[in-house]
Amino acid sequence: MRFGILGPLEVDGGITVTAGRDRTVLTMMLLRAGRTVPVDELVDAVWGDDPPATSRAQLQTCVSRLRRLFTQAGLGNDVIVTDPVGYGFRPGTVESDAQAFSRLVDAGRVEVAAGGLPAARQHFRAALALWRGPALGGISGAGVRRAAVALDEERTVVTEECVEVELRLGRDGELIGELTDLVARHPLRERLRSQLMRALCGVGRQADALAVYRDARRALAEELGIDPGAELRELHRRILAGELPDQVPDGDEATPARCLPRDVADFTGRAELLGRVRHAIETADPGKPVVVLVEGMAGSGKTALAVHLATSLAANYPDAHLFLDLHGHSERSPVEPAAALVTLLRQLGVGSERIPGDFEERLGCWRTELARRRAVIVLDNAASAQQVGPLLPAGAGCLVLVTTRRRLVGLDGVQPYPLPVFDPDEAVELLARIAGPERVRAEPAAAAEVVRRCGYLPLAIRLAGARLAHRPRWTVTDLVERLADDGAVLTELAAEERTVAGAFTLSYVQLPAPAQRMLRLLALHPGELFDAAAAAALTGGTLLAARDLLDSLVDGHLLEEPAAGRFRFHDLMRQYAANLVATDPPEVRRTAGAGLLDHLFHLVARVTRPMEPLTVPLTGYEPAAPSRPELLPGPGEGGLDRLEPERATVVRAVRYAAAQQHDSYACALARALWFYLYLRGYHDDLIDTHQQAIVSAQRLDDPNLVALLRVQAASGYYGAGQWAAAKHELEAALPVYETHGDLLGVARVRTNLAGVLTHMGKFEESERHVRLAAVEWGSEKLTLLRLPQGLSDLYLQMGRLTEALPLARQSLFLARVYGTERNLTTALCNIGHTRARLGHHRPALRLLTAALRRAVATADRLTEGEIRHSLGLTLRGLGRDEEAVGVLHEALRILQGFGVTRVLVDCQIELARAVWDTGDRVSPLPLYERALASATALDYPAGRALARAGIAACAPELQPVGGR
Repeated sequence: MRFGILGPLEVDGGITVTAGRDRTVLTMMLLRAGRTVPVDELVDAVWGDDPPATSRAQLQTCVSRLRRLFTQAGLGNDVIVTDPVGYGFRPGTVESDAQAFSRLVDAGRVEVAAGGLPAARQHFRAALALWRGPALGGISGAGVRRAAVALDEERTVVTEECVEVELRLGRDGELIGELTDLVARHPLRERLRSQLMRALCGVGRQADALAVYRDARRALAEELGIDPGAELRELHRRILAGELPDQVPDGDEATPARCLPRDVADFTGRAELLGRVRHAIETADPGKPVVVLVEGMAGSGKTALAVHLATSLAANYPDAHLFLDLHGHSERSPVEPAAALVTLLRQLGVGSERIPGDFEERLGCWRTELARRRAVIVLDNAASAQQVGPLLPAGAGCLVLVTTRRRLVGLDGVQPYPLPVFDPDEAVELLARIAGPERVRAEPAAAAEVVRRCGYLPLAIRLAGARLAHRPRWTVTDLVERLADDGAVLTELAAEERTVAGAFTLSYVQLPAPAQRMLRLLALHPGELFDAAAAAALTGGTLLAARDLLDSLVDGHLLEEPAAGRFRFHDLMRQYAANLVATDPPEVRRTAGAGLLDHLFHLVARVTRPMEPLTVPLTGYEPAAPSRPELLPGPGEGGLDRLEPERATVVRAVRYAAAQQHDSYACALARALWFYLYLRGYHDDLIDTHQQAIVSAQRLDDPNLVALLRVQAASGYYGAGQWAAAKHELEAALPVYETHGDLLGVARVRTNLAGVLTHMGKFEESERHVRLAAVEWGSEKLTLLRLPQGLSDLYLQMGRLTEALPLARQSLFLARVYGTERNLTTALCNIGHTRARLGHHRPALRLLTAALRRAVATADRLTEGEIRHSLGLTLRGLGRDEEAVGVLHEALRILQGFGVTRVLVDCQIELARAVWDTGDRVSPLPLYERALASATALDYPAGRALARAGIAACAPELQPVGGR
């Protein structure tokens, strides 16, 4: 869609914008086409220095009206995008005559530099023909008028350049009328006066030229109180002397320019990378040019590093120091190699008349000039290998530093140097250099949090530091508070027109539409890491297409690939993408989220369902078939280990599903995760996912599902040693099963409740629930197994060992007939535990070793820890103390992952005793102290007593001999 701002505001497509505020907002966005206009600037443009309190709300109303107009014109409602900073047109959706003007002017200037004056004249005249009057006529507002004045000034400058070209082409007579009018409208512009004087002389009207000079001198004296400048005075002198001025030719070749930008004074870090690059330069083949490719994401400091390196090595390349911005990612189009060669040759001092028009000849001229020079060349912001390749020298003696946001895989024989974000120390150092070392040293924790919130990205840290530097009354903590909201981070990281979001946008707009869509939708992924299958599930595309798009995003440094096939966002890029996807229609986001959740659910369920106890109902596994089966691994691939890389993701996915009210998926995913999280000891995750899912199940009004999720949440509290919480969840679930007449459900709850009560020391109540559960199991084949197993567990905890042993043996027999592998392991454990405590150490060792093999094979870490604890006790009984210490250390390491439990306390005490018996009198004390703290937290009286006795036994041994 085309707009006109080089004159009164004009809109194609039959759209009429009549409201004054809407016209002002539209104009401000057109003046920054492709970029975001900050809200504060829009408010200033509309209301000036006295905006109303509701200015932001009114601004949103203006934008909404403009969106409706564009939608009515068939352009869609996404032409205007919302950014954390403000509003702007989606790149590529609008075109203004000012943009066309700039392109034509740039083309004309390139032709002037190459000596193509006729073509330059055509470009300049075409550009000037776009003007319909003073810029933005009829629109008031200080911001708009400032921009309009700048545009009008650019028009006049281009007119002067065009006239200069035409004078050199000998078109003097044609210009006199135009120049006379221009001088009348701009009486203080000396260049226009000079051009009119030269045109008059060109047709033999020297007297009129001298009159123009007298008018200029009088106007300057009256208006400004100054005399004409040196150039105009020199022209006047030559006319008086009869030296008719020739039209200005190209100057002589100049001394090769020193064109490197200023090296930043606060350049920080990168010592290791700079050392590697310098070593590569020093050891490179002296017969060839050296090319260094620095690649990295937007804002990573590529240009600063290249300029710093070039400046530090400049003495080794005395003949030329060149710099060219190739505009690979900028508001301008990438510089074509032909135009780049013109600029580089001019930097070398080559006159325009010597620069060939033919590209191949121009390339030969460039390489010839470099062949006799030692030059350092910085080619900044490269777009592609095709853009950079022709600019590289062919001979020795030159160093080329190329920076790019993309991986230029087409540059053969060039070593890339990826530029990561800062490490934390470098990041804080840069913040201190910008904001002041005293302020940063005074608040080290706040400074560390600022750079963390900046994602350790140099540009973000520089902008954050600038905010502090210009606000001396702020503390670093004040800035932390402003950065605390994820949605506000990108808004805060801005300084004038320089923003992190703006830098990211320049990369984003270069992407094809499918890659833009994928980047946006990936922001919905709740995990830190994701793979191609998850990306395909989100976008609805094929696995192959997802891989290709992910590769392109990695090549453009919009994503990272920390491990093969595993991808992630930089923190700020994730926030940027999240802001973008928030502007997509809600139904698009919901469909993408459902696709991902369906994939994650089936990924987990395929692994966990076959491993669950037979007594657990299928409730919660409602999604019958995966919508994208081709994205899933084969059945049984990797077992529970397959879920380890995905754990953090699927746990967050439950939270995401609950928050977005994908309630069925929240419940199903939590339900599928339960057994895996329990076996692996991830009790906090189990509790978190099931509490989220309980809320979703309540919204679904499914009491049976709520009850099941409560029972499973109780297992998390049980594993974490939070007995009261486990008891609460089970007691809340029990009435639901009783109300619905679900006797098996009641029996399951009572069995679990018995185990919790046993750990709480409420043995009589526990035995009551075990016996009631046995009745409620009824004729169920597992009834025979459940009763002796539950009672043997109980009697073992109570110390009724002679009663526990026959029950444990009975449960082993029944487990072989009716049970699962886990039932067999439990029965072997109970017999082994009991016989170890009875002092039957050799048979206990045999039984526990067999149980350990089964627990390890099924990845049952909690059971493994308990077995190793009993093995340690058994080995001690056999007098193998050294061996027992090693086994108990491993048991303790495993059990610590399951929170504070009674078995952990027992293990700490048993290990302290074993260490003591090896003759170590120092190590037991901290073990007893930790056991005492754990037993106190658990309200475990027996554990407290044993720990205190151990501490008392250690105390005399630790006193100096003279003090005993």
